[in-house]
Amino acid sequence: MKTEMEKRLNQILPRLTSPELLTNTGLGNEIGFYIFDYPPENELEVREHITHLLKQLEKKHSDIKVKHVNLFELVIDYLKSRNLLDKALKIEREKGDTELLKALQSPLHVEKLADWFGQCVKPQSYDLVLVSGVGSAYPLIRSHGLLNNLPRIMGRVPLIVFYPGKYDMQSLRLFGRLSDNNYYRAFRLVP
Repeated sequence: MKTEMEKRLNQILPRLTSPELLTNTGLGNEIGFYIFDYPPENELEVREHITHLLKQLEKKHSDIKVKHVNLFELVIDYLKSRNLLDKALKIEREKGDTELLKALQSPLHVEKLADWFGQCVKPQSYDLVLVSGVGSAYPLIRSHGLLNNLPRIMGRVPLIVFYPGKYDMQSLRLFGRLSDNNYYRAFRLVP
C-alpha cells in the first residue's frame, strides 16, 4: 500500500509534463512558480525521487528541456566565484555561525544571488527549472527572498521548488517551524 507521500511524489511527473504547466496557461496572469512542499523527514526520499524524475524526463520526455539546480551548491559556487568560500569557512571556524551570517549578509543579498542564478541557470534556455537544496542552503538564504527576486530572471519559464516544510498558499514555513515572510505568488505543484 502506498503512503501519502508516495502518492504525492507519483503525481509530480504528470504535472511537470502537462501542457498547462509548461505553457503557464490557466494562471490568471500569475507567474509560473510552483512549490512541492513535504515533511523534512522525507528529504532523502524526495532527493531520490528528483533523480528518478530527471531520468524519466530525459528518457520519456526528451523534448522537454529541464534544468535542475541545487540551491546549496549554487551558493557554494557563487562564494567560490567571488573568492569568498575559504574566507567564509575560516570565519565560521574561528568566530561561529552568527559572525559568518553577518559577514555573508551583503555578498549573499537576494538580488545578487538572483542575478547569479540567472547567469548560471540561463532559464530562457529551458522549458522547466527544478530547484532543490532549500533546506541545506538555510540560513544562508531565505527562500522567500530569492523567490521574490526570481520572476525578472525566470520570465515565462516555470519554476518548481522542492520545499522541506509547509506552504499554505500564504506563507512558507521551512522545516514546518520557521516562518518566512509572507509569500503567496506560487502555486502548490500537487495537493
